[in-house]
Amino acid sequence: MTPPELDRKSALFLDLDGTLLEIAATPEQVVVPPGLPSLLAHLHHQLEGAVAIVTGRPLAQTDELLRPFSASAAGEHGVSLRYADGTREELPAGIAVPSAWREELEAAVQRWPGVLVEPKPHGFAVHYRLAPEYGNEVWRLVRQLVPPEHPWFHLVPAREAVEIGLRSASKGHAVERLMAHAPFHGRRPIFIGDDFTDEAGMRKARELGGIGLRVAEVFGGDPANVRAWLMEGAQRLDGRSASSIPTGVTP
Repeated sequence: MTPPELDRKSALFLDLDGTLLEIAATPEQVVVPPGLPSLLAHLHHQLEGAVAIVTGRPLAQTDELLRPFSASAAGEHGVSLRYADGTREELPAGIAVPSAWREELEAAVQRWPGVLVEPKPHGFAVHYRLAPEYGNEVWRLVRQLVPPEHPWFHLVPAREAVEIGLRSASKGHAVERLMAHAPFHGRRPIFIGDDFTDEAGMRKARELGGIGLRVAEVFGGDPANVRAWLMEGAQRLDGRSASSIPTGVTP
């Protein structure tokens, strides 16, 4: 599959880890290419603000990674939304993962060297990328904590990780909510992601007349190719060569 050409009516919804950034051993070890924030800011200007980061990370953490770029965004797989005017929305408000679950998992990882618990404002993730041999034990425990019929929380599989998140939120819901507001409304959504949690965002983009692109299928599984495509799109939108893009804007 060939990625589409960006045009002035596009709206970009971009996952972060595994899509814009290479996956790292731990969430804290990701490396942000120096030119990425500038590239995103340039596209944000070209598309009149219709660029959103839709990620499993909390919004504050995302902003810190991409500083000084900040725009519309969805954090924790759609639990937290930020609109173009800065308005924030929590979906739903006032629900947090029971502390007893977190305490039980944190006690368990003491027996599993290399397994990490990543706390988030509305949930948490358990990463076993550094210790895949414990994957089955991790899943056995989280399934005991969160049965399939739980009314508020569910298990979200990820790349060598599992997240306990809110059942009512998804990246698809985030795309739908953002597309209902300016500057996204009336545009063609393009959602790019690499993981299971991105599938809902891709489906919603297609439902709304756009397209969902999997990094593995369209970009060879390489975030550098996603960044290169974004750079090419920025050049095409401006009708200029790479040397015309502002200094520091490189993939």
